Amino acid sequence: MLGVDPGLTRCGLGVVDSGRGRSLAMVAVGVVRTPAGADTGTRLLYLQEQLDVWLDRFAPDAVALERVYAADHVPTVMTTAQASALALLAAARRGLPLVTHTPTEVKASVTGSGRADKAQVTAMVTRILDLDTPPRPADAADALALAICHHWRGGADSRLALAAASERARLRSVRERSPRLPVPVRAVAP
Repeated sequence: MLGVDPGLTRCGLGVVDSGRGRSLAMVAVGVVRTPAGADTGTRLLYLQEQLDVWLDRFAPDAVALERVYAADHVPTVMTTAQASALALLAAARRGLPLVTHTPTEVKASVTGSGRADKAQVTAMVTRILDLDTPPRPADAADALALAICHHWRGGADSRLALAAASERARLRSVRERSPRLPVPVRAVAP
């Protein structure tokens, strides 16, 4: 699972592997940085190239992306959305499932509280992944938290979706085997 904490200046990337069961292990973590003074197109190109390198190198089964939060500062939202679009496009080109999680979902999944601060998220990521040192900067820890969140939430969501699909197929089979009964028609007065 590749977690992406999108940003144009700093984009956190974290790869987590489940191996077997609920136990998780960090495979890689990093932050792609672009200079604030550089041309936006050049920065986006570099970020896209680095996303491709990570996707090629680690070949994740899916991508978990932080959902863009519409804060008060529109320029920040715009650059974050641009970075998010690159991750969406990179996953789509490879046919990888991509899911988005809100910051609140990620915090609640990792710490138990949707109001946790960055220090709490970093501490729990360190504990969950049994790391010797906390991932730094916060963008790196957030990327790992996204991957953890999706592993835990995505597994349950996948099982629920599979169960729902199975039930729909069962009901369809029952309907196909059942004799068609005439539907009574009732006259309705105008």
